[in-house]
Amino acid sequence: MRKVIMGNHAVSYGVRACDVKVLSAYPITPQTQVVELLSEMCASGEIDAKFIKVESEHSAMTACVGASAAGVRAFTATSAQGLLLMHEVLHWAVGARLPIVLANINRAVGPPWSIWTDQNDSLSQRDVGWLQIYCESNQETQDTIVQAFKIAETVKLPVMLVLDAFFLSHTFEIVDILEAKDVRKFLPPYVAETKIDVDDPHSFGNLGSPSEYFELRYMIQKAMEEARDVVKDVDIEFKEHFGRGYGVVHPYRCDGADVILVTSGTVASTTRAVIDEMRDEGIKIGSLKIRLFRPFPVEEVYEVLSKAKKVAVIDRNISFGHHGIFFQEIKSALYGRTDVPIFGYITGLGGRDVTPKVIREIADRAVSDEKQERDINWIGVKV
Repeated sequence: MRKVIMGNHAVSYGVRACDVKVLSAYPITPQTQVVELLSEMCASGEIDAKFIKVESEHSAMTACVGASAAGVRAFTATSAQGLLLMHEVLHWAVGARLPIVLANINRAVGPPWSIWTDQNDSLSQRDVGWLQIYCESNQETQDTIVQAFKIAETVKLPVMLVLDAFFLSHTFEIVDILEAKDVRKFLPPYVAETKIDVDDPHSFGNLGSPSEYFELRYMIQKAMEEARDVVKDVDIEFKEHFGRGYGVVHPYRCDGADVILVTSGTVASTTRAVIDEMRDEGIKIGSLKIRLFRPFPVEEVYEVLSKAKKVAVIDRNISFGHHGIFFQEIKSALYGRTDVPIFGYITGLGGRDVTPKVIREIADRAVSDEKQERDINWIGVKV
């Protein structure tokens, strides 16, 4: 079945197909339609799940932690300040090795208050141990929900998928809707190896002494490293079932490119249109979309970018006192392995439009400048 739906509802339909048993959320713009539709699906019996209404995002994640520890699939969604309020419990979900899936609709963090998009909310959580996957389209958003549960249950770590506020969350596109009966062939019922059970009692979240805490963190890191291959394998299997795959990165017209623009989210679509325009002008330029951010796809990034003469990273975020966050990650991935110069550009914060004109300005600068005076370049600042 095909429907024209908004990105938020693409999340809802993805969850509907996954036999999720507990949904818990606190509504926050621009996430609200995700949980509104899911609550309607629960009320109508379209989803056989418990919808838990809570007084805060901290409680929403806590409810998901309890549900997942009891051995069922759990899901929530949030944005910006809501995600930040979850921060403490995000750590708990990782340490307890719970396969929760969270949809974060990127919203700029206040103050000043903003309901528009940039990536600082999700990227501020990059070190807690959640996998992070950045989506470009409504179809990819729905499909990534289904992939996320399989990935999470394989590596026993929670997964956050991320989509741009308004540019994706409230924009309507054609989506091939996944049905539960078809998804079950790809995503079988969840069976937890260890769970809260009065007939088989265990201790959960007890005190960890120095003699064991270190090793538990080592195991989380090893699971993250394993997840690089798991994400790729799950995507390949998903394509075999449903005919669509997304990879961990998406190179576009990179063969023979002198300059490659690195992007994520909906900016990737705009960038490809500019790449086509510049290629028609005889300019050797390409783009690389980063879909998987944690764990970072170091080898895939190196394989593409090491062949370029220049790399320009477009960040819709900023690590204050440092640089753009994707820029940092790209430099780290290439450090000591190539001499390709890497230029960083900050744009689109707080929902500022990243138009083809903006992308073209970045691309032209990257092509013409032999040496930037500084690593960080602000595009479109009005001061």
